[in-house]
Amino acid sequence: MAWNEPGKRDPWRGKDQGPNVEETLRKLKEGIGRLFGGGGTGGGSGGGGLALFAGGLILALLILDSWTKINAGEVGVVLRFGQYSRTMTPGLNLNWPRPVEQVTKVDTSSVRSVTDEVRMLTQDENIVIIDFNVQFQVTDAQKYLFKLRQPEETLKQAAEAAVRSVMGANDMDTILSPQGAELVTETRKVLQQTLDGYECGIQVTDVSFQNSSPPPQVKDAFDDVNKAREDKQRIENEAQAYLNNVVPNARGEAAAVTAQAEGYRAERIARAQGDADRFNQLVSQYKAAPEVTRKRLYLETMQGVLGESSKVLDMTGGKNIINLPMSEPLESAATATVVQPNTGNNRKEGGSR
Repeated sequence: MAWNEPGKRDPWRGKDQGPNVEETLRKLKEGIGRLFGGGGTGGGSGGGGLALFAGGLILALLILDSWTKINAGEVGVVLRFGQYSRTMTPGLNLNWPRPVEQVTKVDTSSVRSVTDEVRMLTQDENIVIIDFNVQFQVTDAQKYLFKLRQPEETLKQAAEAAVRSVMGANDMDTILSPQGAELVTETRKVLQQTLDGYECGIQVTDVSFQNSSPPPQVKDAFDDVNKAREDKQRIENEAQAYLNNVVPNARGEAAAVTAQAEGYRAERIARAQGDADRFNQLVSQYKAAPEVTRKRLYLETMQGVLGESSKVLDMTGGKNIINLPMSEPLESAATATVVQPNTGNNRKEGGSR
């Protein structure tokens, strides 16, 4: 008799009978059928509802996948069956759903950067460590995606090659001096030419050297050299400033002395000419009236000699009245000397003879 006949014990079940697997699967199938196909228990209605739901879901996904929104500053590169088809502009764009077309968004407005460090030999066989930074933008999304396998890694290697090419052609002093700024510009030019040859759709916006220094083992010696170079430049600047100050002052003083000399020369010539003319006039007057001219010259000479003297001579024996200017102090009058020649004796009053 078979073990699965009615009334017989199932050898696969223990004394404690567990859940019936077939019954559980049947109930689960009925529940799914009621969910998608109504309340029937048949397999046809459940399968039809499931197919309808799946079809609607696929249709909704296809409709949603047929539109692509491209943000400002981005472009969309469209591949149709893996081949480049077109480039989408910012906005809402229509495309075939996947897997027919695939859209890759590329940011073309933001500035990206790569940074690296290179240790190299200079022209004078010194070792220098240069930390450089390259900033770039994507100008052609198609070339950026498909011309190079790893665009940023390629850019980093091209930048390192450009730095080695430019810096290796210069000596250490030039690299560490202010002329290093010119080398940065040349490095950027060489790097852009290399990238243009790759046709990678990248535009270099800036190249900068974050640090240019010798190895730590010889850094102290190079610092001393740089300090000496700075001292030399400072002393030259001070000397130039002194030159710019002294030379104009000396030229100004020379011009002033020259002008004074010219003025003195003109004055002396004019005075000499005036004296000569005056003497010629006196000669003609002396010839016309010798006695009168002689006396007038004597009086003029005495007036010039005694006009500014604080002493007064009285040659009349006190017969004339002597008027002293009131503006002079009284002690000037007290020092006046009176001479009376008619007595034969000279008398001092408050002064010397």
